[in-house]
Amino acid sequence: MSKSAEGDAAGAKDKNLVHSLAKGFRVLETFTAEEPDLLQSEIARRAGLDDGTTFRMLNTLVSLGYVAKVPGTRRFRLTLKPLELGFNAIARTALRDLARPALRSLVGEVNEAASLGVLDGADIVYVERAQAGLVRMGVDIRVGSRIHAAASAIGHAVLAFLPEEELENVLRASRFDRTGPGVPQSPDALRARLAQVRREGVALIDWASVNGLRVLAVPVLDGSRHAIAALSVAAPAMRLSADEFVAAVRVPLLAKAGELGLALAAAG
Repeated sequence: MSKSAEGDAAGAKDKNLVHSLAKGFRVLETFTAEEPDLLQSEIARRAGLDDGTTFRMLNTLVSLGYVAKVPGTRRFRLTLKPLELGFNAIARTALRDLARPALRSLVGEVNEAASLGVLDGADIVYVERAQAGLVRMGVDIRVGSRIHAAASAIGHAVLAFLPEEELENVLRASRFDRTGPGVPQSPDALRARLAQVRREGVALIDWASVNGLRVLAVPVLDGSRHAIAALSVAAPAMRLSADEFVAAVRVPLLAKAGELGLALAAAG
């Protein structure tokens, strides 16, 4: 394609964008779990907008119920309304309903939590979760939480069974700035880790020295043996050694992932 043709294509694409809507989403995306409350000036800086535009965007989002003012302060925070959009998307699939019994069956004396995650870009999004009573774990994972795929057991379980083209796209979008036991620090290191997961069928992240947890994950495969999701279980490291943990949960976890893959195939 010539440069002029490329410019025409870019211009046509740009004309199809609603820039004010894009700016509104940039404002929403400035809020994080680590910093849920922000000043207008902080939002403007993070969204790359001037103060006047940010002021108008915030007032519009407040009036629509997506953002709220923090009482007694000059700060803003997200409401729960944006969650409705994500939950509506999740609810359109049978994945959660089919996975829920499997997750519940995996929680017991050893495992305190079981999760189902799907790949979204370079992240894993948790779409269903089961917990055993009052869980006291050093992580805050819930439905809708995101975790970097390259730095997590559940992510490794999915990535190890992706088609090569999809895996390459994820690698290009991944950051390798996360540290911790078993976290690959480069694309080559991640590929070596994924080869191990393919051989063993499971992905283990042993965070005993960090937050006292061990996590084991397995892929949920389609008929072509490509990952469409992953199941994971988490348990306090004090209960079992890493080898004992894997020995105790590997077989039932693989069995439930296999059942879920067959159920999804049957459900179309």
